[in-house]
Amino acid sequence: MVPTLSILFMAVSCAIGFGVPIGLLLYLRISKKADLAPFFVGCAVMLVFALILEAMVHRIVFALPVGETIRNNTWLYGIYGGFMAGLFEETGRFLAFKTVLRKNLNKNINAVMYGAGHGGFEAIALVGTTMINNIIWSILINTGNMSALTEKVPAEALTQVEQSIQQLTTMQPHMFLMGGIERIFAIVLHIALSVLVWFAVKKKGKGYLYIAAILVHWAVDTLTVILSGAGIPTAALEAAVGLMALLAAVFAKAVWKRENAE
Repeated sequence: MVPTLSILFMAVSCAIGFGVPIGLLLYLRISKKADLAPFFVGCAVMLVFALILEAMVHRIVFALPVGETIRNNTWLYGIYGGFMAGLFEETGRFLAFKTVLRKNLNKNINAVMYGAGHGGFEAIALVGTTMINNIIWSILINTGNMSALTEKVPAEALTQVEQSIQQLTTMQPHMFLMGGIERIFAIVLHIALSVLVWFAVKKKGKGYLYIAAILVHWAVDTLTVILSGAGIPTAALEAAVGLMALLAAVFAKAVWKRENAE
């Protein structure tokens, strides 16, 4: 059986995954008069640059002999993965601001709107939809309908399905809540990074902010992987991620104030 508390926390994380992006979209549009285009361009950039292009490069790299070395070394995996995420996503932001969103650069609040879309799409894709799937599976398990999950699964995928079922029934309930909490931190980080790249594009001579965004993204992702590999408690890991996102936000706010003052 899947504990009721686990299902409740799945629902909470699902609500965060969908609710935070939608809430930010409505707030920024209604209260701050931000344009709609940056939000949806942010969604598209996350999809194309991270979930498609970056994933393609990973498949190529991991198919090479060096790929096995990277996968089997937490430090190398963190350094490589963090750099690739920073390079692809920040370049995606940079190109979006340079091209399709160039006409939206007159409102700085659009940087926040873009970040809400970029991070929000990731939250929906990685947490929102996953938790919906988990809830459906959990209900089937608890109502004695597990055969609906396994009877039509090809033999080569059956082991993976059985492992997923076991994970749902044995994982500590609070772990399902951590995914939602982490997405809040991730959206804060994506908004901060969007602000940095925004001013890198908008202001002449500020191209170093694009490099800064890549380095910040790389540092956060790398440290997250290394800390996770070190086996620290999940709560401590999420606290570390939250702290890094907060520091990135403080840095971005300082840039925002300085650029507005200029």
